[in-house]
Amino acid sequence: MAQRDYYEVLGVPRDASAEDIKNAFRRLARQYHPDVNREPDAEEKFKEINEAYGVLSDAEKRATYDRYGRAGLGDMGGMPDFTTVDFADLFEEFFGAFGGFGGARGRQQPRRNAPRRGADLAYRLSLTFEEAVFGTEKEIEFTREETCSACRGTGAEPGTSPTRCTNCGGTGEIRQVRQTFLGQMVQVAPCPVCQGQGQVIQSPCRVCRGTGLERRSRKLLVRIPAGVDNGSQIRLAGEGQPGAYGGPNGNLYIEVQVKPHPFFQRRGDTVLLNLSINVAQAALGAEVEVPTVDGPTRLSIPAGTQPGKVFTLKGKGVPHTRSSGRGDQLVIINVEVPTRLTSEQRRLFEQLAATLGSDVRPQEKNFFDKLKEVLGG
Repeated sequence: MAQRDYYEVLGVPRDASAEDIKNAFRRLARQYHPDVNREPDAEEKFKEINEAYGVLSDAEKRATYDRYGRAGLGDMGGMPDFTTVDFADLFEEFFGAFGGFGGARGRQQPRRNAPRRGADLAYRLSLTFEEAVFGTEKEIEFTREETCSACRGTGAEPGTSPTRCTNCGGTGEIRQVRQTFLGQMVQVAPCPVCQGQGQVIQSPCRVCRGTGLERRSRKLLVRIPAGVDNGSQIRLAGEGQPGAYGGPNGNLYIEVQVKPHPFFQRRGDTVLLNLSINVAQAALGAEVEVPTVDGPTRLSIPAGTQPGKVFTLKGKGVPHTRSSGRGDQLVIINVEVPTRLTSEQRRLFEQLAATLGSDVRPQEKNFFDKLKEVLGG
């Protein structure tokens, strides 16, 4: 094969950065590796790519090449310094978990029987508005996997034990040595007989069918803190699925769902209440009873109260979850206009209408604008 310019071989410009050169080499190495590319000239191309990378990845060799070409390299040329690229990572993309050269393992692969954390579980808990505001305790019941009561997690029928896998010698892995022009490479794969476990169960437990786990119902008393809101999550550490090979259990996440209240609404730690009064109470003023999450309380409505007027009941809202104290309750006044009048009521309204006149005027702000002001946008 005719000698080509090293930059041309890797397909990079002469001012390419070291990272650009490395990325180009990796891309071409994956494309032309003989164990992947079956074209007749793939091995020669792969050698050419390695030679180009061996020069251009070395700052000293590259400077010499840029100045004098191949002739200036002398004994400096040839195959690359393999310490300049992570070949273990590269070959994993071809064959899976490969070792290094000369039979030595490269990047350490996690063993299949290494400790693993158990899976998390989720549980939806429905609360009333008041339970969410003040907190409560709830007993929940859920199903999870636990260590088999019959075999105590071994997976083998009581009275028997798992035996060491003869195919892999109990390692859970099998190794295949392949000879390439780059040297020996060791391919490590899970043992197909024991599925990477290192042991074989000849007589599986009849209760768990060899899994070592059985599904059981579990009850827990859960403390719900005051102030939780719809969609809040509570984490119960270690109450999820069991871990494998000595790994820790997963967690149980409780998702709170708050039932709608007949008349209370919530915005953060503020409780909202729409309160309807009649026109006489609005015009003349009145003392009215107002519901709160703590029970009814008295509210003084001053004479001339307009629709949309907002009254604040301090400390009657939701407890703060991250500090002491509570939010407020906002009482939003709605003046209810009667739709059915008795003859006496009509006569009185007609007398009142005669004294009020017939002028009308547009409002500068509507109810929703006022409410946004009160709630801070």
